[in-house]
Amino acid sequence: MTQSMEDMAIIRLPEVKRLIGLGRSSIYQMMKDGTFPRSVSLGTRAIGWRAGDVRAWLQARVAGI
Repeated sequence: MTQSMEDMAIIRLPEVKRLIGLGRSSIYQMMKDGTFPRSVSLGTRAIGWRAGDVRAWLQARVAGI
């Protein structure tokens, strides 16, 4: 399965918060619980999330999974 460039794009925390409507602490807690996609290291002090992973998580939430 090939991912589109759009799905592979990295989005940073402010955009993730805007898209899913939750705050930083909720996102990190869900990552710890395994219910939200893991972040990707971009450098020593930067992380982001794959847009496709966040989009899939949102679609699952809307579908009630």
